[in-house]
Amino acid sequence: MPVLTREEAQTRARILDVHRYAIDLDLTTGDDTFDSTTVIEFTALAAGDTFVELKPAVLRGATLDGQPLDPATLDDNRLPLTGLSEGRHELRVDTAMRYSRTGEGMHRFTDPTDGETYTYTQLFLDDVQRVIAAFDQPDLKAVFDLTVTAPDHWTVLANGVTERREDGRWKAATTPRISTYLVAVAAGPWHSVRTEHAGLPFGIHCRRSLAPHLDADAAEILDVTRRCFDRYHEKFTEPYPFDSYDQAFVPEFNAGAMENPGLVTFRDEFVFRSAVTVAERQTRAMVIAHEMAHMWFGDLVTLKWWDDIWLNESFAEYMGYQTINEATARYPDTWIGYGIARKSWGYDADQRPSTHAVAPDPEAVPDTASALLNFDGISYAKGASALRQLVAWMGEKEFLAGINNHFARHRFGNATLADFIDNLATATDRDVHAWADAWLRTTGIDTLTADVTGEPGRWTLALHRDGSRPHRATVGEVAVVDADGGAVG
Repeated sequence: MPVLTREEAQTRARILDVHRYAIDLDLTTGDDTFDSTTVIEFTALAAGDTFVELKPAVLRGATLDGQPLDPATLDDNRLPLTGLSEGRHELRVDTAMRYSRTGEGMHRFTDPTDGETYTYTQLFLDDVQRVIAAFDQPDLKAVFDLTVTAPDHWTVLANGVTERREDGRWKAATTPRISTYLVAVAAGPWHSVRTEHAGLPFGIHCRRSLAPHLDADAAEILDVTRRCFDRYHEKFTEPYPFDSYDQAFVPEFNAGAMENPGLVTFRDEFVFRSAVTVAERQTRAMVIAHEMAHMWFGDLVTLKWWDDIWLNESFAEYMGYQTINEATARYPDTWIGYGIARKSWGYDADQRPSTHAVAPDPEAVPDTASALLNFDGISYAKGASALRQLVAWMGEKEFLAGINNHFARHRFGNATLADFIDNLATATDRDVHAWADAWLRTTGIDTLTADVTGEPGRWTLALHRDGSRPHRATVGEVAVVDADGGAVG
């Protein structure tokens, strides 16, 4: 199966402007496949050829501007669109798609406890084509309209508010412009706890067999969610950009969580079935904060290509820990936990032969397959540590001003690392570009060593650096006394 190359994506982005997807899913057709019909409205900015991606069980038919396309031309996952004229077009694709049992595309799960079935999407990177036909790259954003046929006792969740119509089908509110990999559906007989905050509907959801456990923790989960939501609105001038905020704890999830706009999915191990430690609750709270940060950085403003995936994750990692530290009195020491559990992950990755720069050279990510090679402790932990150092180096007020410039300039669009650094530079007189070159384009660790001389009451501290990156450090003094109260260090 061919993967999408960066060069192909750039070519397609130059010749296409995608406006709207109308998606119709039928989840009542059996255990193995579901029906998927996609109508894509787009403009060809120049005459020529291109292709749309899909991975169907059966391609029943496709039309371009009402004219049939030959299903036999589907080559692996690419349906060619040849001889496009300049101007507006409508592509319609009718398929049967396979359910997944491994978390890619539309995952289907039957709960052994009660026999109830649940489906949900995980479309990260290039798996939307397992559910619908799509121009599957992050910089071809569009609005999405979704209709779903589901069993009578199911509830359907999506990126926007959903309602069940008189004909029994579920209709989701039209999304703002988002990337294809962020489209989300979760359908099944969910147990739901719903509330409202800041004028928006909030909900948490899990399979019915876990209902008592979710109910036991619902107040805590929703309290963390509200506190993070409010804290982000203190930090960001751009309001929350979607019409609702649902969090679904889904079974057999193949990741920790996914930042789908308006419908975040989490592995349902976060619905605790027994007594757990405070550290485990803190981790859950941080993941909630991490995914919410993505609503702005990742969903509102999205990378152009996968070489910048580190920036999505590093920003959310930094902002998640910082926001939980600020917003919840129950977890005031999150950065200590980060230093123990996460930062060491980055240190380890950065000292192996496989280390790479936090921000890889674009040429090092030539296609979607290679993008996953950089999805590691450097992309998350080292990148978050670098951003934390950046905040200390340029000042939090200036950092947030630059971030807000970034959101304002690129809202519902796409941006690169260069755009991010340029926007930070508008808020400070420090050389942010040089900082980025030193911290983000290099590999390996710097070492800071403290040299203390003198005697109690008259200590002298010298801080030595082995490395070339700029640092700003806060130094604290701790008095150590013996049993008789005498100072010993």
